[in-house]
Amino acid sequence: MEEKTKPKADFLFEISWEVCNKVGGINTVIKSKAAKMIEHYNHNYCMIGPFFPSKTSEFEETLPREDIKKAFEELKKEGVTCHYGKWLIESKPQTILIDFPRDYNKINAIKWELWEKFKIDSLRAGYDYDEPLLWGYYVGKLLEKLSGLKKRVVAHFHEWLSGSAILYLKEKNVNIATVFTTHATVLGRTLASNNIDFYSIWDMINKNEEIYKFWVESKHLLESASANNADVFTTVSEITAMEAENFLNKKPDIISPNGLDIEKFPTFEEATIQHRKNREKIREFLLYYFFPYYSFDLENTLFYFLTGRHELRDKGIDIFISSLGRLNKILKQKRSNKTIVAFVWVPANIKGIKPELLENRTFFKDIKDIIDDETENIKHRIIYNIVSEKRISERKIFNKSDLLEIKKKVVRLKKEGLPPIITHELYDENDDILNKIKETKLKNSKEDRVKIIFYPIYLSGADGLLDLSYYEAIGGCHLGIFPSFYEPWGYTPLEASTLGISSITTDLAGFGRYIKNLPKSPKNPGIYIIKRFKKRDEEIIRELTKIMWDYTKLSKQDRIANRMEARRLASTADWKFFIKKYIEAHNLAIKRRFNY
Repeated sequence: MEEKTKPKADFLFEISWEVCNKVGGINTVIKSKAAKMIEHYNHNYCMIGPFFPSKTSEFEETLPREDIKKAFEELKKEGVTCHYGKWLIESKPQTILIDFPRDYNKINAIKWELWEKFKIDSLRAGYDYDEPLLWGYYVGKLLEKLSGLKKRVVAHFHEWLSGSAILYLKEKNVNIATVFTTHATVLGRTLASNNIDFYSIWDMINKNEEIYKFWVESKHLLESASANNADVFTTVSEITAMEAENFLNKKPDIISPNGLDIEKFPTFEEATIQHRKNREKIREFLLYYFFPYYSFDLENTLFYFLTGRHELRDKGIDIFISSLGRLNKILKQKRSNKTIVAFVWVPANIKGIKPELLENRTFFKDIKDIIDDETENIKHRIIYNIVSEKRISERKIFNKSDLLEIKKKVVRLKKEGLPPIITHELYDENDDILNKIKETKLKNSKEDRVKIIFYPIYLSGADGLLDLSYYEAIGGCHLGIFPSFYEPWGYTPLEASTLGISSITTDLAGFGRYIKNLPKSPKNPGIYIIKRFKKRDEEIIRELTKIMWDYTKLSKQDRIANRMEARRLASTADWKFFIKKYIEAHNLAIKRRFNY
């Protein structure tokens, strides 16, 4: 059993804009590790987030503890309502959600104070800065009132959105040890989104010019002040540590990687059973997606996928699509017997499902319903013909009327033209992912050995097409591909690998750099690492294409070996191993603040 690092803090507050408020990946971080935090701190652990009435379905409000009730009452006099209760995740951590007045006079006063004391320029800041700024200010006031709760209190803050609380505590010299974690720097994400390969030009970047050029000075300066004024500064990966040192002028004290609670996932054996089950559901979807137009061998088809935010460059979607175009040519040239169906599960602004797909699904369901109704009779007829050593034919399996009806419905299902490359109509007809697919000349023609499906909605399990949840969908595939350019950590390859699905990531992703340093099987690596650091796109596309092509040639046994290795590697990123880095950060903050 892993030996626990003993906390020195008597009480821990963990503060994030994403507590009970899913915005991005930090929500996954704090939810997935909550159980381990409680294991270390017991009832002396509490989360703090913002209160939004429309997002309280995961929050169960209760009467506040007596030792914090007085602080709530004092803040109430300032128009601030604090809600106390439980976050309705499995570990049910104590949670405080702060409902704060949107007072623009107060916002301006805070901005002026931060300029005077920390030189944070927020003259051009927008609402997406003002709202968390004000929330953080009241988080600071609440913590100030709770600072006497125990002798040694630590407050752990995530991202610039909670930064005003750190600076409040610093300015008021509140007796609380502070830890600040950045999961991605503001400037790094901004430059990456604008197609600037900053990894190759660290020394040439003028930070002050760039933050004003891209209108992110307020967020960047708040982030930098937080990193430099907290007792302890941490980040999530080696690559983001390099970024922070260059852009925030602060080297992280500790790297605290993001993990998963692996015990909450199915075992490899359970995942294998679910893989087969969900693979069959995907195959059924393909029967009405492609087969009205033409058919191919589903038994010899592999499913590749990419999922994530709609960021063509940052998420490597451009590299993925370009590589699929190359792979398509290779498969045709080599006369491979494999077909690849590549899913792009990336949400976009949709109007609705394409009418032709709804029609295909309806007609397909008609055929399936006849078969379902006759399943027992069909089974008996097959058994009878096998035992009687008679040749099995469709006329001996189906009665004449059913056969005629099925043929009519099959004719109705058939269509002219090509299968669509996207499942939904979009409001933006100039979508950059669609344009990239067209540029690559992937058309879903019969001759194409790589078929592509842009599926621009969240996988909810009830979307009217696949009807699979996120984990079910990726768990039914063969290979997850995440060639990210900007990925401070990267949960998607970790999640895929935990489900026993091989994946591809890069050395610009935090998770990729972590895996790169682990010993792994040379023949069946399970998780493939593409070199993107200071590499040209052409080199990256070439490497990714080769990995995808080589994967098509693997035997079933080798694919299983890869899946097992992927799961083994993912199991090393369990919170039971990574949580100690958080405890180390808290203990270091206690040492620096209280000399303990």
